[in-house]
Amino acid sequence: MWLLRAALRSPISVVVLVIGVALCSILALARMPVDIFPNLNLPVIYVAQPYGGMSPAQMEGYLVYYYEYHFLYITGIESVESKSIQNVGLLKLTFHPGTDMSQAAAQTVGYVDRARAFMPPGTVSPFIMRFDAGSVPVGYLVFSSSTKSVGEIQDLALNRVRPLFATLPGVSAPPPFGGNQRTIVVSVDPDRLRAYRMAPEEVVQALSTGNTIVPAGNVRTGDLLRLAPINSVVSNIKELQNLPIRAGAGPTVFLRDVGTIEDSSDIVTGYAEVNGRRTVYIPVTKRADASTLAVVNEVKASLAQFQSVVPPDIKIDYEFDQSSYVRNSLLSVVKEGLLGAVLTGVMVLFFLRDWRSGLIVVATIPFALLAAVVALWGAGQTVNIMTLGGLALAVGILVDESTVVMENIHNHLGQGRGRAVAVLEASKEVQIPRLLAMLCILAVFVPSFFMTGVSRSLFVPLSLAVGFAMAASYFLSSTLVPVLSTWILHEHPPEREDTPSLLHRVRDRLGRILNRLMAIRGLTVSAYVVVSIAVLVLLGPYLGREIFPRVSSGQLLLRFRAPIGTRVETTERLSLDVLRSIQETAGPANVAMSLGYVGAVPPSYPINAIYLWTSGQHEAVLRVALNPDSHIRVDELEERLRKALPNKFPGCQFSFEAGDIVTQIMNFGAPTPVEVNVSGPDLGVDRAFAAKLRAEVAKIPALRDLQYDEPLDYPSIDINVDRERAGQLGVTTAGVGQSFLAATSSSRFVAPNYWADPKSGVAYQVQVQIPQSGMTSVQDVEHIPVTQGAASHPLIGDVAQVGYGTVVGEYHRLNGQRMVTLTANVSGEDLGRISSQLDSAIRRAGELPRGVKVAVRGQIGPMKETLTNLGIGLLLAVLVIYLLLAANFQSLRLAFIVLSTVPAVICGVVFMLLLTGTSLNIQSFMGAIMAIGVAVANAILLVTFAEEHRRAGTAATESALYGAKTRLRPILMTSLAMIAGMVPMALGIGEGSQQTAPLGRAVIGGLLFATAATLVILPLVFSLVQQRVGIRSPSLDPDDPASAFARGTSALPGETT
Repeated sequence: MWLLRAALRSPISVVVLVIGVALCSILALARMPVDIFPNLNLPVIYVAQPYGGMSPAQMEGYLVYYYEYHFLYITGIESVESKSIQNVGLLKLTFHPGTDMSQAAAQTVGYVDRARAFMPPGTVSPFIMRFDAGSVPVGYLVFSSSTKSVGEIQDLALNRVRPLFATLPGVSAPPPFGGNQRTIVVSVDPDRLRAYRMAPEEVVQALSTGNTIVPAGNVRTGDLLRLAPINSVVSNIKELQNLPIRAGAGPTVFLRDVGTIEDSSDIVTGYAEVNGRRTVYIPVTKRADASTLAVVNEVKASLAQFQSVVPPDIKIDYEFDQSSYVRNSLLSVVKEGLLGAVLTGVMVLFFLRDWRSGLIVVATIPFALLAAVVALWGAGQTVNIMTLGGLALAVGILVDESTVVMENIHNHLGQGRGRAVAVLEASKEVQIPRLLAMLCILAVFVPSFFMTGVSRSLFVPLSLAVGFAMAASYFLSSTLVPVLSTWILHEHPPEREDTPSLLHRVRDRLGRILNRLMAIRGLTVSAYVVVSIAVLVLLGPYLGREIFPRVSSGQLLLRFRAPIGTRVETTERLSLDVLRSIQETAGPANVAMSLGYVGAVPPSYPINAIYLWTSGQHEAVLRVALNPDSHIRVDELEERLRKALPNKFPGCQFSFEAGDIVTQIMNFGAPTPVEVNVSGPDLGVDRAFAAKLRAEVAKIPALRDLQYDEPLDYPSIDINVDRERAGQLGVTTAGVGQSFLAATSSSRFVAPNYWADPKSGVAYQVQVQIPQSGMTSVQDVEHIPVTQGAASHPLIGDVAQVGYGTVVGEYHRLNGQRMVTLTANVSGEDLGRISSQLDSAIRRAGELPRGVKVAVRGQIGPMKETLTNLGIGLLLAVLVIYLLLAANFQSLRLAFIVLSTVPAVICGVVFMLLLTGTSLNIQSFMGAIMAIGVAVANAILLVTFAEEHRRAGTAATESALYGAKTRLRPILMTSLAMIAGMVPMALGIGEGSQQTAPLGRAVIGGLLFATAATLVILPLVFSLVQQRVGIRSPSLDPDDPASAFARGTSALPGETT
């Protein structure tokens, strides 16, 4: 009341306040981050541990195990998942929702330091980082040159461009992909080593003593304090040739006698390729809390600066720009919202039939939305598909508050009252009903604040958007609408019919229908209940279930696996052939660009493994962008490739992964939507059961690309040292291992050595290795000289058995238990049905062996958790509304009557989703919840009027008919305005609009059925429930004259409920 009077007494202040909020919204929009999704706040930390030369079994046993053991001490830890491959161990730490991640990160660092005390010498510190599901590449910096080698490009990208790139706000900059770190390579000839009876380890030791870092000292000469550096590290790499390796009685052997010095790179384990040519690229990865559009704009604006620090013959481009998809998706939501607002305004004008009234009502829409934007900014929210969807969702209902006020003002003006008096009295009458209706709509969103995990992260921003917009609408309808009405409405509106002739006919038809149904109201209501239950039971299971609607962005991502153990050069050749096949299948003119990585990431850059998850040189990841005007559906192209590629490349495996930013985020870091983990204490038992399970899972027709995630049988050369024989020859196992490592890998990790380029001041490692071309067979390994000092000068073959074999190429562990992982994609089916079919396949696989567990992961786990949370939230929303209504009406019966429309909403949603082939997901769930709120608000109008009429002495049946006919126009206006506002969104015709279309469809379906139930079923329920109820007040206060317990009256408790 005070708000209304304050507005009418200070109208200029109201206008100034509204304009001020609109101006503030401009500032808010300029400063709010813009992205496709809100920050998901996934409590995950990654640890990447490199160790060059370590086999998967060694990584697992000597490094990863100690991390797992110590990480289980961290507060709030939920799971520790690890992946051990050659050279790199990756650990994913997942924490319980609500964990203080700053404290978790600090504890992780502390336990990393403690765990490293138990690890082998030479273990370097790991990389530790937060890597949220939202931290996905939003583009790529691509380096190309026709004159520079990949190694030169890589060095410039790492040391010149990346320092500038990493300092941009919101950017997380990994090292470059492609090539390897610049390295001074000492290549020794195995034949010369044997001729000099010299082991590779001797060369390593000579390098360690002849090129070593010695800090500079100081010498005081007179009044000067002079630096005294020593040339313990060579200034020119060619000086390394003169390092003596062996001196003594015989001739001195220098490094130049057994090898050469090259300014090259570390051993290359993978290649980056763009359009089929080797090159270098850096993924543009945003932080989880950063804005995609802001990051991309910063990168594009900095391209000239990046270009200025590299030679002119190197070109830097920004490719695979994901911001255009984000921008177009958000613009689609904005356009749908604006078009919805226009249609809503047209619907309001149709019912009010007065352009001044319509203008006032429609004017509240933009101001309410702008006020909501300011509030969202203050709440720390971003501009994303959820907040924009919430604002678009609110458009249709925003006019309800103002429409109720305007209609009542017209009624008072028609009674001959002056404008100011009519506005004041009309606004006062509807203040409490409007507040109750708003609270009922907002109540459906209250449970979102009690959700956890992904559902909370996605649902809360939408709830806040709707809540802020509704609150602003209530404020405007209590201030701006009365002010504008007093200023511009006619004092005495022209004579006209209260309603259009069409509405007259609808009202008369409704009255006749209700009169007929009142005679069989018990049967009709029973049929309504039975049909509602039948729809839920019979049709509900046919609804597909998934977390988020699927979208198509014109990009595909293919993981290609050559036969396990294939060398990177062969994998590269095969991947180029695969790329040509993709171009042939899609049509060369339809492929805009390709980008890929072939092989494994180098151990110097272990953090890059998080982006690719490749397990060896036999893997390649290919990303292909289609031309926007190609009109090719990515899912159809993938199906065609699934049929063509295996025939062209027998023995190879193919798996399509998420190419668009939305699906990548919704996969929560998993490469495919379906993962099945078989874990237990015995890997052999795990593998045996996984094989049985795979056979059953393969029977699911909608699954594609079913395969083991890890290479289980990796080809190997096993060296088994005979310790007794070695001892007889004066050789130790350590000596054999050191010589073998230097010969087959390098001395990089076991004996790090450095040289600083005097031109740039950048230090590079110096490593000893035998060229890979010199180690190609068992015989080459057997002929590696072993240890210095042994009189017999044995070879490895003299002290060890060397032969071919197989080993596990990758170890997966979950909470300390080894596991085997099956991965698969889904085509033509929803995740909900796939989940049920997987459960059946697991049961068919038989009884689990002792200690073995099977877990279905990927998107399925988060989907179940999210939909369960939403289902519980829906029930809580109905309960909250019921309690709110009971408190307002002081009657449990009336609250029940109002909620009798809820089954109709749910039935309408089910029918509409089935009719349009839409799944049950976060968006459609939110639409259903919003439809319930609007349906309840409409029901409140009818029940309030009917109950007031009944308490005036009319029978319950007459009161129900009165309420339905008198509230027909506002109910139809509210529902049809909301439906009209949702039509553009439900059509989903813009780019990325498939993401919000389920929301609009659910609202339309729910309101269509709910409106019919409100006007037809609700009066029948009211008549049934209230026909024998008295009219006494439920008050228990004896001093209240209306109370059944008032002084001087006898209590009639049977009439108080």
